[in-house]
Amino acid sequence: MSKSALIEIVEIAHKMSRLGWGAANDGNISIKTESGFVVTPSGIAKSELTEDDIVIVQDGGYESVSENRKPSSEFKMHIRCYSERDDVGAVIHAHPPYATAFAIAGRALDDYSLMETVLTLGSVPVTPYATPSTDEVGDSIAPFLQSHDALLLQNHGALTVGCDLATAFARMESLEHWAKILTHTYSMGFTPKEIPRREIERLCSMRVRYVLTGRHPGYRKYNS
Repeated sequence: MSKSALIEIVEIAHKMSRLGWGAANDGNISIKTESGFVVTPSGIAKSELTEDDIVIVQDGGYESVSENRKPSSEFKMHIRCYSERDDVGAVIHAHPPYATAFAIAGRALDDYSLMETVLTLGSVPVTPYATPSTDEVGDSIAPFLQSHDALLLQNHGALTVGCDLATAFARMESLEHWAKILTHTYSMGFTPKEIPRREIERLCSMRVRYVLTGRHPGYRKYNS
């Protein structure tokens, strides 16, 4: 197991904590490796994680340098992401406040008003409610994974996937930034002005130029 994967997952976990993307032990992160997965453990705050706490999952079992460490209870959700998408190399689940506010309101981020997110994320749907740590979560997100790299989980939080952990983190950061901007727009009494469809299509076509990986819904909207 590459030590760099352990270092990377701890660094991202600490960033998530500093950004306030969850309270207490909220959130989980995983990376797919050649021999299995590395995943954050259950029951430990992201701000306190060390490399010794990270759980290595391979060959149907798991291990950690620290004793009594188990994979996150949400690891089933991560496994479903990897099984549905061969191009996914990392998964992040978090509770960023602004994006999660939209999730608990059942409000998809499906307008096309911010150029950068039109290009990088497209629309972000709200998946059906599912009980955490059960197979229901995987079933609820699977249909959306085919066209989206970022999801809002009904009454729960947010999920992003990427070819690597840096990409999955960037998508979560972009998602939260977009949700924050929209919140401010609504709080000022304004309605976001959508970009014309022809310009949306033009922005989407630029993904090839910028070598953006992953899936993208284009100009379509999903009101889940």
